[in-house]
Amino acid sequence: MSEKATNDKQLTPEEHEELLKKYDAESNTRKLTGYSAKVVFILLLSFSLFQLYTGIFGQFTAYIQRTVHLGFALTAIFLLFPAIKGRVKNRVAWYDYILILLTIIVCSYWPLNYDSLVQQIGRISTEQLVIGSIAILLVLEAARRAVGIPITIIAVVFLAYGYFGPYMPGMLAHRGLNLHQLVQSMFFTTEGILGTPLQVSSTFIFLFLLFGAFLVQTGVGNYFNDLAISIAGRRIGGPAKVAIFSSALQGTISGSSVANTVTTGSYTIPLMKRLGYHKNFAGAVEAAASTGGQIMPPIMGAAAFLMIEFAGVPYWDIAKAAVIPAILYFSGIWIMTHFEAKKLGLLGLPKEEIPPKKEVLKKIHLLLPIVVIVVLLFQGMSIERTALYGILSAILVSLIRKDTRITPSKILFALTSGARTALGVAAATACAGLIVGIVTKTGLGLKLGNGLVGIASSITSTPSLLLFLTLFFTMITSIILGIGSPTTANYIITSTIALPAIIALNGQLEVAIPVLAAHMFVFYFGIVADITPPVALAAFAATGISKGDPIRTGVNASKLAIAAFIIPYMFVFQPQLLLIDTTFLEVSWTLFTAIIGMISIGAGLIGFWYRKINWIERIVTILAGLLLIYPESYTDTIGLITFIVLLAFQLLHVRRNKMNTSEVKDVSL
Repeated sequence: MSEKATNDKQLTPEEHEELLKKYDAESNTRKLTGYSAKVVFILLLSFSLFQLYTGIFGQFTAYIQRTVHLGFALTAIFLLFPAIKGRVKNRVAWYDYILILLTIIVCSYWPLNYDSLVQQIGRISTEQLVIGSIAILLVLEAARRAVGIPITIIAVVFLAYGYFGPYMPGMLAHRGLNLHQLVQSMFFTTEGILGTPLQVSSTFIFLFLLFGAFLVQTGVGNYFNDLAISIAGRRIGGPAKVAIFSSALQGTISGSSVANTVTTGSYTIPLMKRLGYHKNFAGAVEAAASTGGQIMPPIMGAAAFLMIEFAGVPYWDIAKAAVIPAILYFSGIWIMTHFEAKKLGLLGLPKEEIPPKKEVLKKIHLLLPIVVIVVLLFQGMSIERTALYGILSAILVSLIRKDTRITPSKILFALTSGARTALGVAAATACAGLIVGIVTKTGLGLKLGNGLVGIASSITSTPSLLLFLTLFFTMITSIILGIGSPTTANYIITSTIALPAIIALNGQLEVAIPVLAAHMFVFYFGIVADITPPVALAAFAATGISKGDPIRTGVNASKLAIAAFIIPYMFVFQPQLLLIDTTFLEVSWTLFTAIIGMISIGAGLIGFWYRKINWIERIVTILAGLLLIYPESYTDTIGLITFIVLLAFQLLHVRRNKMNTSEVKDVSL
């Protein structure tokens, strides 16, 4: 077999699993057998049943709900995740049983002593100091295993900052928290581990992850691929467009850029390479599209539910605000893959590789559960109830066809796989709670925010330029903080540390920045860390399939996802892009000019439109696109005129070439 054929083959299930374990910390689990496997099965099943019970009949009090949720998660993590990555065995290490025992003691402390703890005022006892200290260490270790080292390091640094406050330099100095105060605030209040992030994990997020697990059992993942192929497969550069379409759909049920990349990429990347895309470009398309799945409403990698609590904005406003940015993001990738395919002369897939439309339409009912949750959320139903009805609708809809039917065994598998998916989220939110707690107790967020604004103010005092520089510094901070973190933890960290800079700026601007726009800004840039070199986990995972160069793949992915680097600035300057205080006509015009702008930017970045364009034309084309995306009447006018002139030159050139070709044919005759 030739090297090309070898490189273009699809991944085997074993290769798929190994790739996930290499780049996705949440997939690096033991393969337990025998008694241990049965214990894990019962534990995960009990975890899901507990969450379903509280979702149906009502939650316990905050401390009990969250500690029980945390107890289930930590126990399962120490059973499933090895202490050292790569050392995956089929048995649990002896020291993990000690950690599990400590988890049971710590997480049962609140339920067993609830009445006395809520009435307790003042200094915690020595016993509670030990319990709380162990809880902090357990959470840090669980996060290290199930989420990754970056978030653990950040949490440790923040804990150290809380303790050594008096010794910090300049504006970072604070009174400091002694050991008793630190432990008390981190475990015996709702400001630390048991804070808002874990609260959202123990209610909204878990149930929606469970909904996703049930949806997967209907075969919707394969259906997304078939639907994408039937719609986009025959188009120019078909496989790349299939990857974009499929990854956008997968984003509704996947909470991980890396998992999305490996799942859809194992099919689409070999197809793209076989068609003629370069391996670095093929991997980049999948990485960029899969990362975009995290900003795709209605679920947005579960961050939408955290945003409800952090931004204080209703869910529907968040989902609605994410629509136009998501359209522009995926339109940008679609446009650039189209121009790349035209430049290379690539066509679509052969007709025989396209699934018959009749067969695809027969399974269109699999999308109904997603429609159900969107409609229910739009009607204002509570998020917990919406998730429960989503699960029920997935089960009922699956019964329509025999090959999509969810059997009792599939129900059990969905319950356990949903709980397994939630482990990383629970560990991430508990660990992020430590960061949020320190920021709250020390006022660090405001200090960092004022610091970034101060740096920008030292450069300029012009309000618009001051805003741009502050946003730029916040962008860099968000990308750095987002490295290696899953979507939920990513948003918690960036909204806690980077967001205050934008909020602190409001007092110096004539028009305040909407809270939702500020939250969406840091959320976007935290997410694009997955494709931004040098640490671009989604791009690195894609190269495991494409066999390309990780850095070049990351650079290409960043270029394809250029909308994610531009749009956040635009919706801060002009919140109409988030459907804030606008009308239907304004939205329609804004969307139209923005998409035209993405066509212009895409042509400039790829270097091809109807023909190859030189560097001067590329720069002018990109500038025209930027003017069109910025939602102001004067920029739209200048950008549109420039775009029309550039397009006219392109079409004239094409017409001239056709005429020359015709003349050559006439002469030859």
